[in-house]
Amino acid sequence: MMDDKNNDKVIFRGQALRGAERHPEKAKNLHQPQPKRPDWLRVKAPQSKAFQDTRDIVRAHHLVTVCEEAACPNIGECWEKKHATMMILGSVCTRACAFCNVATGKPDQLDPHEPERVADAVAKLDLAHVVITSVDRDDLNDGGADHFARVITAIRATSPATTIEVLTPDFLRKDGALETVVAARPDVFNHNLETVPRLYPYVRSGARYFHSLHLLSQVKRLDASIFTKSGIMVGLGETKDEVFQVMDDMRSAEVDFMTIGQYLQPTPKHYPIDRFWTPDEFASLSSHGKAKGFLLISATPLTRSSYHADADFAALQAERQRRLTAKVT
Repeated sequence: MMDDKNNDKVIFRGQALRGAERHPEKAKNLHQPQPKRPDWLRVKAPQSKAFQDTRDIVRAHHLVTVCEEAACPNIGECWEKKHATMMILGSVCTRACAFCNVATGKPDQLDPHEPERVADAVAKLDLAHVVITSVDRDDLNDGGADHFARVITAIRATSPATTIEVLTPDFLRKDGALETVVAARPDVFNHNLETVPRLYPYVRSGARYFHSLHLLSQVKRLDASIFTKSGIMVGLGETKDEVFQVMDDMRSAEVDFMTIGQYLQPTPKHYPIDRFWTPDEFASLSSHGKAKGFLLISATPLTRSSYHADADFAALQAERQRRLTAKVT
């Protein structure tokens, strides 16, 4: 991160990068044409005043959002409702996952004022529920865990009624990092497995499937009251049986909420789409997930980690309470 000469604007390197500059490590990849999207994956371009208002608040507070950086197809719908997922710790990731549109390379300088800016934006947007995510920061001793905790604390100070969901990196080889984030007591702890274990070497080579699974399990060991959440993409070449096994693995780790959405290839240099799963297939995945005991499962073509997160949090609370009441009676 750097300030301009007037010191009134924050510029993140990742936001300024375009095309191949965002993903220099993918330049050598084969050019894989992006298949035409089926009708059920088509969304309207954002045009509403509410969308513009949300963008103005994000820009005025010099914030990064995963909605923009990951090229989320739901940005129009979410920002129209003033739901923006804040991406902290800069705009450049130290990993280079084959599916991800976030810029990779040398990371931004850590901004000590970011927690206060995020908290102020949350207050101005009047959010009932906010999702905070980040790039991977393997260069930091704690992977950015203390920064996550500071953001949570800052939001609690200005918006005590707002519930907070974090979507964290895996904190691989960062002893004590998970404990720092959990001690800040987010309402939901989300960490995505992203894909089935067989595809990790090709899709998520910098991560380890069973480490991510253990991370989610440890959250429950540290604080059982925190809801846990994880998601995967389909369309990368996985089979239904492999998806069902991931469901079982998540339930073994006591994950409360699972999300499943269609993978969309950001550029021809990213991992190619194997196929588009149909809405009926997603409905089948949802039925299987419910039968396996998740408090909640969202499985639709356009499902993303923070899609409808506010309504989903209310549903999580209600379902937990329903099950607790059922046990008593």
